[in-house]
Amino acid sequence: MMIGTPLTPSAVRVMLLGAGELGKEVIIALQRLGIEVIAVDRYANAPGHQVAHHSHVIDMTDAAALRQLITCERPHLIVPEIEAIATDTLAEIEQQGLAEVIPSAHATQLTMNREGIRRLAAETLELATSRYSFASSVNALHMAIDGGIGYPCLVKPVMSSSGKGQSRVKGPQDIDKAWNNAMDSGRVSIGKVIVEEIIKFDFEITLLTVRACNAEGRIETYFCDPIGHIQKDGDYVESWQPQAMSAAALEKSKKIARAVTNNLGGRGLFGVELFIRGDEVWFSEVSPRPHDTGMVTMVTQWQNEFELHARAILGLPVNTERRNAGASAVIYGGMDETGIAFDKIDKALAIADTELRLFGKPESFVKRRMGVALAHAGDTNEARKKAKACAATITTLKP
Repeated sequence: MMIGTPLTPSAVRVMLLGAGELGKEVIIALQRLGIEVIAVDRYANAPGHQVAHHSHVIDMTDAAALRQLITCERPHLIVPEIEAIATDTLAEIEQQGLAEVIPSAHATQLTMNREGIRRLAAETLELATSRYSFASSVNALHMAIDGGIGYPCLVKPVMSSSGKGQSRVKGPQDIDKAWNNAMDSGRVSIGKVIVEEIIKFDFEITLLTVRACNAEGRIETYFCDPIGHIQKDGDYVESWQPQAMSAAALEKSKKIARAVTNNLGGRGLFGVELFIRGDEVWFSEVSPRPHDTGMVTMVTQWQNEFELHARAILGLPVNTERRNAGASAVIYGGMDETGIAFDKIDKALAIADTELRLFGKPESFVKRRMGVALAHAGDTNEARKKAKACAATITTLKP
């Protein structure tokens, strides 16, 4: 592949739709390879806006606005980073040959909607998943739970990520609240939820799966070591790599991830989420882009998930080798304010083998992820202690 010079007619131009903390790292990885990057988000001064060559603020669910921007900027590649996008417009753009969508417009449409990806996994590929149903009203939700899903269960918006709009339903008294939460908090409200049984698992993992060109130029599937993580209210708070698991469970996990990503096709990194109990494995979800739990790879791998994604989408070779054990821990805003400051950074980084990534989000919320602490060590237990201690040392304040 030939790469030109940014901001000249020879440039390879990549547009990211979504410029949060994950998009910011992808932008940095692309720029290190000489790519000209256009960052798009719904609000000004998003983390990715702060490092991109060009930045735009639009409602990406507005098909006309999205098409106009793509027509104006003329990117070679379009990389969706969030769910709230007019995916039908991306399909039209791809069909008309105006740009290539990563991993593909079809994959983007399927994975941005929990109904599409769940039906693909369970009904088309016949993979093991939790029992599930879709409901378009509160009454339908009652019937779905009473008709087989049972209590307790999880109710989620069909279009959301990072736990937004997710509720644990313990009994009939929780259903109305869960429905309203899903309608109010999803990335895009389409009047439908998914309700899932709660599987009793030992742990859950993210298996970062990369579809990239091999030495012969053919697409091949590569895997990173499994990442363990803890979620609270559907949002990750800790992750570590590697997650110990049986050889049989790891092989089943790779088989499931390969089946899903092969069906989706295209190039790039996918975050495949799986539930593990002993040697049993259930498919949960897949994101066709770097995963929040995968931020740990910034201290564990020779090429982190963002570099892997950048290389894969450009058709370049990848290396998923891990160099050491590591962990990440979330740093929350702790307050609803704009322009907050972070204190005790010197003390946090005095903890051996730690690093920080502060995202630069212009507005803080009490439970908004504003940064992560990272740590490496000889084993994951020690790395987790260091990462949590580093994160806990940071305090936030309004200057």
